[in-house]
Amino acid sequence: MRLPLLPPETLSADRRALYDDMRAGIDAHFTGFTSVAPDGALVGPWNPTLHWPKFGKPWWDYTKALGTDPLLPKPVREVAILVVGARFKARYELYAHVAIGEKVGLAETKIATIVAGQRPVDLTREEAVAYDVAYALAAGGILPEATWRSAVETFGKDATAELLYLVGGYCLVSVILNGFDVPVPDPDGTSE
Repeated sequence: MRLPLLPPETLSADRRALYDDMRAGIDAHFTGFTSVAPDGALVGPWNPTLHWPKFGKPWWDYTKALGTDPLLPKPVREVAILVVGARFKARYELYAHVAIGEKVGLAETKIATIVAGQRPVDLTREEAVAYDVAYALAAGGILPEATWRSAVETFGKDATAELLYLVGGYCLVSVILNGFDVPVPDPDGTSE
Protein backbone atom coordinates (compact mmCIF):
# COMPACT_ATOMS: atom_id res chain seq x y z
CA MET A 1 0.00 0.00 0.00
CA ARG A 2 1.34 3.39 -0.97
CA LEU A 3 -0.47 5.49 1.64
CA PRO A 4 -0.46 5.17 5.42
CA LEU A 5 -3.82 4.78 7.11
CA LEU A 6 -5.04 7.91 8.91
CA PRO A 7 -6.46 7.20 12.38
CA PRO A 8 -9.33 9.59 13.19
CA GLU A 9 -7.53 11.29 16.10
CA THR A 10 -4.78 12.48 13.71
CA LEU A 11 -7.13 14.23 11.26
CA SER A 12 -7.39 17.99 10.70
CA ALA A 13 -10.84 19.59 11.07
CA ASP A 14 -11.66 19.42 7.33
CA ARG A 15 -10.51 15.82 7.09
CA ARG A 16 -12.40 14.93 10.27
CA ALA A 17 -15.66 16.31 8.84
CA LEU A 18 -15.18 14.21 5.70
CA TYR A 19 -14.20 11.19 7.82
CA ASP A 20 -17.38 11.53 9.92
CA ASP A 21 -19.57 11.78 6.81
CA MET A 22 -17.89 8.79 5.16
CA ARG A 23 -17.96 6.75 8.36
CA ALA A 24 -21.73 7.31 8.69
CA GLY A 25 -22.21 6.20 5.07
CA ILE A 26 -19.94 3.19 5.50
CA ASP A 27 -21.75 2.09 8.66
CA ALA A 28 -25.12 2.42 6.93
CA HIS A 29 -24.40 1.05 3.46
CA PHE A 30 -20.99 -0.66 3.14
CA THR A 31 -21.27 -3.58 5.53
CA GLY A 32 -20.22 -7.21 5.30
CA PHE A 33 -16.55 -6.49 4.59
CA THR A 34 -13.75 -4.57 6.29
CA SER A 35 -13.74 -0.86 5.56
CA VAL A 36 -12.57 0.38 8.96
CA ALA A 37 -9.36 -0.71 10.69
CA PRO A 38 -9.41 -1.58 14.41
CA ASP A 39 -8.06 1.91 15.26
CA GLY A 40 -10.90 3.59 13.31
CA ALA A 41 -8.83 4.41 10.21
CA LEU A 42 -10.71 3.98 6.94
CA VAL A 43 -9.38 1.45 4.42
CA GLY A 44 -10.21 0.81 0.77
CA PRO A 45 -10.97 3.85 -1.39
CA TRP A 46 -11.82 5.93 1.67
CA ASN A 47 -8.19 6.20 2.80
CA PRO A 48 -6.93 8.03 -0.34
CA THR A 49 -10.04 10.20 -0.08
CA LEU A 50 -8.87 11.46 3.31
CA HIS A 51 -5.35 12.10 2.06
CA TRP A 52 -6.63 14.48 -0.64
CA PRO A 53 -10.03 15.85 0.42
CA LYS A 54 -9.96 18.30 -2.52
CA PHE A 55 -10.60 15.29 -4.76
CA GLY A 56 -11.99 12.94 -2.14
CA LYS A 57 -14.96 15.00 -1.03
CA PRO A 58 -16.39 15.42 -4.56
CA TRP A 59 -15.84 11.68 -5.12
CA TRP A 60 -17.68 10.89 -1.88
CA ASP A 61 -20.55 13.21 -2.86
CA TYR A 62 -20.75 11.38 -6.21
CA THR A 63 -20.74 8.03 -4.42
CA LYS A 64 -23.57 9.16 -2.17
CA ALA A 65 -25.54 10.41 -5.18
CA LEU A 66 -25.19 6.99 -6.84
CA GLY A 67 -26.71 5.36 -3.76
CA THR A 68 -29.55 7.84 -3.22
CA ASP A 69 -32.88 6.39 -4.39
CA PRO A 70 -31.34 4.06 -6.98
CA LEU A 71 -33.56 2.95 -9.83
CA LEU A 72 -31.66 -0.24 -10.63
CA PRO A 73 -32.15 -3.36 -8.50
CA LYS A 74 -29.25 -4.16 -6.18
CA PRO A 75 -28.21 -7.40 -7.95
CA VAL A 76 -28.11 -5.55 -11.28
CA ARG A 77 -25.92 -2.82 -9.78
CA GLU A 78 -23.56 -5.41 -8.30
CA VAL A 79 -23.20 -7.23 -11.62
CA ALA A 80 -22.08 -3.98 -13.25
CA ILE A 81 -19.68 -3.14 -10.39
CA LEU A 82 -18.15 -6.62 -10.43
CA VAL A 83 -17.61 -6.40 -14.20
CA VAL A 84 -15.70 -3.14 -13.72
CA GLY A 85 -13.68 -4.50 -10.78
CA ALA A 86 -12.77 -7.61 -12.77
CA ARG A 87 -11.79 -5.57 -15.83
CA PHE A 88 -9.44 -3.40 -13.77
CA LYS A 89 -8.35 -6.26 -11.48
CA ALA A 90 -9.02 -3.96 -8.52
CA ARG A 91 -8.42 -6.24 -5.55
CA TYR A 92 -10.27 -4.29 -2.88
CA GLU A 93 -13.17 -3.54 -5.23
CA LEU A 94 -13.65 -7.24 -5.94
CA TYR A 95 -13.24 -8.17 -2.27
CA ALA A 96 -15.92 -5.68 -1.19
CA HIS A 97 -18.39 -6.27 -3.99
CA VAL A 98 -18.19 -10.05 -3.88
CA ALA A 99 -19.41 -9.68 -0.29
CA ILE A 100 -22.14 -7.23 -1.29
CA GLY A 101 -23.13 -9.37 -4.28
CA GLU A 102 -23.59 -12.38 -2.00
CA LYS A 103 -25.57 -10.21 0.45
CA VAL A 104 -28.01 -9.07 -2.26
CA GLY A 105 -28.57 -12.61 -3.52
CA LEU A 106 -26.28 -13.10 -6.50
CA ALA A 107 -25.38 -16.76 -6.87
CA GLU A 108 -21.81 -17.69 -6.01
CA THR A 109 -21.32 -19.17 -9.48
CA LYS A 110 -22.40 -15.91 -11.15
CA ILE A 111 -20.03 -13.92 -8.99
CA ALA A 112 -17.13 -16.30 -9.59
CA THR A 113 -17.67 -16.25 -13.36
CA ILE A 114 -17.79 -12.44 -13.49
CA VAL A 115 -14.69 -12.12 -11.29
CA ALA A 116 -12.93 -14.52 -13.68
CA GLY A 117 -13.69 -12.05 -16.49
CA GLN A 118 -16.41 -14.08 -18.19
CA ARG A 119 -20.14 -13.65 -18.76
CA PRO A 120 -22.31 -16.08 -16.77
CA VAL A 121 -24.85 -18.01 -18.84
CA ASP A 122 -27.56 -17.77 -16.17
CA LEU A 123 -27.90 -13.98 -15.85
CA THR A 124 -31.41 -12.55 -15.68
CA ARG A 125 -32.38 -10.24 -18.55
CA GLU A 126 -31.62 -7.15 -16.44
CA GLU A 127 -28.33 -8.58 -15.17
CA ALA A 128 -27.29 -9.47 -18.73
CA VAL A 129 -27.96 -5.95 -19.98
CA ALA A 130 -26.02 -4.46 -17.04
CA TYR A 131 -23.17 -6.88 -17.75
CA ASP A 132 -23.06 -5.94 -21.44
CA VAL A 133 -23.13 -2.19 -20.74
CA ALA A 134 -20.44 -2.40 -18.05
CA TYR A 135 -18.25 -4.70 -20.13
CA ALA A 136 -18.45 -2.49 -23.23
CA LEU A 137 -17.73 0.72 -21.33
CA ALA A 138 -14.89 -0.74 -19.24
CA ALA A 139 -13.28 -2.00 -22.46
CA GLY A 140 -13.15 1.57 -23.78
CA GLY A 141 -14.80 3.29 -26.70
CA ILE A 142 -18.36 4.26 -27.47
CA LEU A 143 -21.17 2.13 -26.09
CA PRO A 144 -22.55 0.24 -29.11
CA GLU A 145 -25.93 1.51 -30.28
CA ALA A 146 -27.59 -1.91 -29.89
CA THR A 147 -26.35 -2.13 -26.29
CA TRP A 148 -27.63 1.38 -25.57
CA ARG A 149 -31.06 0.58 -27.06
CA SER A 150 -31.22 -2.66 -25.10
CA ALA A 151 -30.48 -0.81 -21.86
CA VAL A 152 -33.08 1.89 -22.52
CA GLU A 153 -35.65 -0.74 -23.49
CA THR A 154 -34.92 -2.74 -20.35
CA PHE A 155 -34.43 0.02 -17.77
CA GLY A 156 -35.71 3.28 -19.28
CA LYS A 157 -33.53 6.34 -19.89
CA ASP A 158 -33.19 7.43 -16.27
CA ALA A 159 -32.06 4.04 -14.98
CA THR A 160 -29.77 3.65 -17.99
CA ALA A 161 -28.18 6.99 -17.10
CA GLU A 162 -27.77 5.70 -13.54
CA LEU A 163 -26.06 2.60 -14.92
CA LEU A 164 -23.64 4.68 -17.01
CA TYR A 165 -22.77 6.88 -14.03
CA LEU A 166 -22.40 3.80 -11.83
CA VAL A 167 -19.96 2.20 -14.27
CA GLY A 168 -18.01 5.45 -14.64
CA GLY A 169 -17.88 5.92 -10.88
CA TYR A 170 -16.56 2.43 -10.27
CA CYS A 171 -14.00 2.80 -13.07
CA LEU A 172 -12.71 5.79 -11.09
CA VAL A 173 -12.73 3.80 -7.84
CA SER A 174 -10.82 0.96 -9.52
CA VAL A 175 -8.19 3.34 -10.88
CA ILE A 176 -7.75 4.96 -7.46
CA LEU A 177 -7.47 1.57 -5.76
CA ASN A 178 -4.94 0.33 -8.30
CA GLY A 179 -2.98 3.59 -8.41
CA PHE A 180 -2.49 3.60 -4.65
CA ASP A 181 -2.06 -0.20 -4.54
CA VAL A 182 -4.85 -0.59 -1.99
CA PRO A 183 -4.79 -4.14 -0.62
CA VAL A 184 -7.47 -6.44 0.67
CA PRO A 185 -7.52 -6.24 4.48
CA ASP A 186 -6.21 -9.13 6.53
CA PRO A 187 -8.88 -11.01 8.49
CA ASP A 188 -7.96 -8.95 11.59
CA GLY A 189 -8.98 -5.75 9.76
CA THR A 190 -5.51 -4.40 9.02
CA SER A 191 -4.18 -3.89 5.51
CA GLU A 192 -1.50 -6.13 4.05
